[in-house]
Amino acid sequence: MSNIDLIQIITGFLGSLGFSILFNIRGSKLFIAAFGGFISWGLFLLLGVFFESEPLRYFFSAVAVTVYAEIFARIKKTPTTTFLVPSIIPLIPGGVLYHTMNYALKSDWTDFIINAFYTIKLALSLAVGIIVVSSILRMVLAVVNYIKKIKKVKKPT
Repeated sequence: MSNIDLIQIITGFLGSLGFSILFNIRGSKLFIAAFGGFISWGLFLLLGVFFESEPLRYFFSAVAVTVYAEIFARIKKTPTTTFLVPSIIPLIPGGVLYHTMNYALKSDWTDFIINAFYTIKLALSLAVGIIVVSSILRMVLAVVNYIKKIKKVKKPT
């Protein structure tokens, strides 16, 4: 790991910390939410060793940080978004979006379209990663609750 990577990971933590404060997260939840940014960007950089594809790295980072947010939401008995939104902040493709809009303002339509599709691809990778984990968790919880309900009905009184 280079110094640049370490600086990026720390910046991911600090960026998430800033958004956590902005969203009025307090106490131990503040550190948990900020640490999610550390995890999301650190994992994104680590996945660069294994995958060249940025959208794939965004997807797996979103999956990991959503699992992290879901676990701590259950532990702290708070909504998942309390941890998910600040944790996902470092993954927002702001640089690519900036260049996309810059090309639009310069009327460079060829580069605008190329960058716009790439920006959409990255955003969809994040969204799909979050949706996959959330959907699987909801299905698992529904099955668990259904099994508990069946066991209550079959208990002899």
